Amino acid sequence: MNDMSYVKGKPIAVLGGGAVAKAIAGDCALGGAKVRICDMPPFAEKTLRNIEKVGIKFYGDQVNLYGFEREGFAKMEKVTADVGEAIKGAGIIVVATPTFGHKPFFEKMIPHLEDGQVIHIFPDNFGSLVLRKLMREAKCDKNVIVGGWSSSTYGSRVDTYGGVISHKIRVYYRAITLRGAAMPVRDTESFLATAPYLPSMDAVTGGDGVVAGDTAIDTGLSNVNPVLHCPGAILGVSTMENFGRIFGDDKSKFSIYSHAYCNSISEVQYSFYLEECALAKALGVGIQPYKREHFFSRENVLGQEYMGFDYLIPFDQQDPIQYGTGPFTMENRYITEDIPVGCYVYSQLGKKFGVPTPVIDSMITLAQAILKRDLLKTGYSLEYLGLGDMNIDELNAWLREGKYKQGVVL
Repeated sequence: MNDMSYVKGKPIAVLGGGAVAKAIAGDCALGGAKVRICDMPPFAEKTLRNIEKVGIKFYGDQVNLYGFEREGFAKMEKVTADVGEAIKGAGIIVVATPTFGHKPFFEKMIPHLEDGQVIHIFPDNFGSLVLRKLMREAKCDKNVIVGGWSSSTYGSRVDTYGGVISHKIRVYYRAITLRGAAMPVRDTESFLATAPYLPSMDAVTGGDGVVAGDTAIDTGLSNVNPVLHCPGAILGVSTMENFGRIFGDDKSKFSIYSHAYCNSISEVQYSFYLEECALAKALGVGIQPYKREHFFSRENVLGQEYMGFDYLIPFDQQDPIQYGTGPFTMENRYITEDIPVGCYVYSQLGKKFGVPTPVIDSMITLAQAILKRDLLKTGYSLEYLGLGDMNIDELNAWLREGKYKQGVVL
């Protein structure tokens, strides 16, 4: 891999104020890095409350195959609501926001980018495509590396009390392997080479390691959230809505993994995955490989990220790791993000390149019927990603070499 050691010792800027951002910020600080955390107004007043004073309390079981863990109060070098202030002089910039937070952060970030900075998006969710498109439109020619990961480093939740967001982050599992790629792919080797300088990746780099994704489309297709969340929440909705009513003693303990998943839902999830594989083949890109049996488990394919491919919990056994992870309503990112971003992008790619996606399309139809609104109105269109008028060759030239249609080269 390329020598990227110049980022060592430089501050790490973490953009976002939710569970993933706080977990990464806390873990990096506990791992010895100088960390700045930033959320934008008006959210920062609540999401970053007390962090400057007391730090981030990072704790939890952190289940993983190799038993790697950290715990403690993590002090931040800087807590700010100013993106430019957060990223000034940073070596690595971590973007860890819900998908619909990407564009607002990117727009604030672009004017302040500096040559040599490396941007990690957790999870990518096509964010690297959006950022490169916005940079091109803004005529930003800074020599930066942009990349993203197929998943988050953790399963994590923010502790709240009476609706008040606390500084405490509970981490219930840690990934031991993640799939990542740069946009364009020619930067992937350098991108992956910076993972050891991000202490939140220590369980990965010291575990089974990073895996080079084929392209930014690969990391989007390899994101486990749509295939896990959408069939799980939609087909398990009766279990969710009845939990704590006519069965189950405490609604706050509900989890689709622990209480909704079953053989029939796994059949749908596997069919969903096969449609993703067909898309990858048609586009000429890679995708995370799974075997059929990996889907027929209480943890489904999520468990492979932190316990390896031998980790299979039968459906007649419980899964206490996931207790309380929800969702508790259909007005949840499992639907409101994974349908208009993941499923919608897959569906559009299928229509554009002649790949049928009936299972994925059914998730969109059912989710919109349940929530009684058009979830695609603000979804990620191919035009929004900058891919709308590209053929296969043009798409791959952009993804792999940074060569855009009009002759623009990153």
